[in-house]
Amino acid sequence: MAADTERRCILSGERADPDTLIRLAIGPDGQVLPDVRAKAPGRGAWLGVPRSELETAQTKGKLKGALARAFKGEALSVPDDLADRIEEALRREFLARLGLEAKSSTLITGFDKIDTAARRGQVRLLLHSGDAKDDGVRKLDQAWRVGEEQEGTDLAGQRLPVDRSALSMALGRDNVVHIAMIESKAGERVRTLLDRWQSYLGCAKAAPVDAPDAADVVR
Repeated sequence: MAADTERRCILSGERADPDTLIRLAIGPDGQVLPDVRAKAPGRGAWLGVPRSELETAQTKGKLKGALARAFKGEALSVPDDLADRIEEALRREFLARLGLEAKSSTLITGFDKIDTAARRGQVRLLLHSGDAKDDGVRKLDQAWRVGEEQEGTDLAGQRLPVDRSALSMALGRDNVVHIAMIESKAGERVRTLLDRWQSYLGCAKAAPVDAPDAADVVR
């Protein structure tokens, strides 16, 4: 990635792809708020550290100083629950993306449908609810490995930090326990949001995604 497209974390000083960072913006009332879509007007500040580090920086006053420098001395206030607000914003953004992908038919749900698609090599990204039963997770992970001809490897779907009720509500479907992305670009969109969310939670584990198939390659 070109250096001019990267952004610098105000706490760590490290530069990274903005898609992996969390943007903060000043709201109309002067409060610093999460802008996870990076769409708010005006100057922004970027975070690339886990929640635990953010909370420590806020407690020690380091965050406020970093924000003051990033916003060039603009009047601002930092809400005590900023860490919670960021986490909830990342959660909402991820679930909203799943809802959009469901409407676009780029994902499938249901154990049997996913099992069949996985064995046929049609799954690009495999996700499980946080309360999915281990047996079901194990079987679908194995089906995915079979379809990808990666038996004996550690290829596996990823458990999400939300339960089936949250997934069901987001997708507008009943009892969503497992989700399979069946289109590569959709899988990348979902994976990017998931990785950012997991990184903030401090339990980052890059969600494996299959290589694009011929139908997904840009012509």
